[in-house]
Amino acid sequence: MQDTRPLLLEQSDFPVIHRGELTTLQANLGYLCNLSCVHCHVNAGPTRTELMTWETMEQLLNVVDRYNIQCVDLTGGAPELNPHFRKLVVELRQRGVEVIDRCNLTVLFEPGQEGLAGFLAEQGVTITASLPCYSEDNVEKQRGKGVYSSSIEALILLNKLGYGFEKHLQLNLVYNPVGAVLPPSQIMLQEDYQRELSERFGIKFNELFTITNMPISRFGAVLLAQNQYNNYMQLLKDNYSEGNLDTVMCRNLVSIDWQGYLYDCDFNQMLELPLFDFGPEPAMQIGSDKPKPHIRDLLVQNMEGREILVADHCFGCTAGQGSSCGGALD
Repeated sequence: MQDTRPLLLEQSDFPVIHRGELTTLQANLGYLCNLSCVHCHVNAGPTRTELMTWETMEQLLNVVDRYNIQCVDLTGGAPELNPHFRKLVVELRQRGVEVIDRCNLTVLFEPGQEGLAGFLAEQGVTITASLPCYSEDNVEKQRGKGVYSSSIEALILLNKLGYGFEKHLQLNLVYNPVGAVLPPSQIMLQEDYQRELSERFGIKFNELFTITNMPISRFGAVLLAQNQYNNYMQLLKDNYSEGNLDTVMCRNLVSIDWQGYLYDCDFNQMLELPLFDFGPEPAMQIGSDKPKPHIRDLLVQNMEGREILVADHCFGCTAGQGSSCGGALD
């Protein structure tokens, strides 16, 4: 697979931004997944072996306690395939922390995951589920044959458990465009999803999040192979909106990889662009040989006010209506 990292490390004219209060930890529990989606910026799949250990999770819990973290966003791969997933969820919920599970839906039917849906409901976990479209053809172009029917079956199961109906059981869906285009209006697309899924299957959900495809990892390689990379980057830059800078997710979130290393966001993690260091120097430069900041460093130093490491892919979060793990920004 062609590496898109060097292209994104060229001098960028993306504006300087700084961190605010840390309220959210986004933890990648590993790259193991039962799917291999075209748009996946993590290159996750069934053959990946990287998984977060319980020791690292314990350090995460210590950070939650120190900062009084409000939300922990669990992602992957399929985070549920980490053998410590359920233990971590229980520990977090006992602390009153909101837990978000980035669920691909089909994992609910994987061997060994019996009772997973019931466990998530029992713990009051917020489910943010990937469903790239409400039509079968578009979903299977991105995610593979049979994924659509399994996803619909999973949503029906979650509805039966109270998701989408009970106030404490939030079920949100995620839309990614098919191809090198910006997502449409989140509000209008949510109405389409709600109508189509309700009329065809009786499915109910809370919110739809539209997320711009990032020109990195697997999707970046596809763009390069199709000679669309430069055009897509220009599309993102042409649609840059300064108003989105105030609400980009990296201001209040830190991304933690499966080994416990820290990044400003999940996308920087995939590009191996670690968080600026905690030393007296103003910032860790790209290509620096300084040690990468680790989650244990958060136990002794604070990140508030520090500069965020940016590059050209950051235009993906600020283009058009804006994009984050919580959907559109405006």
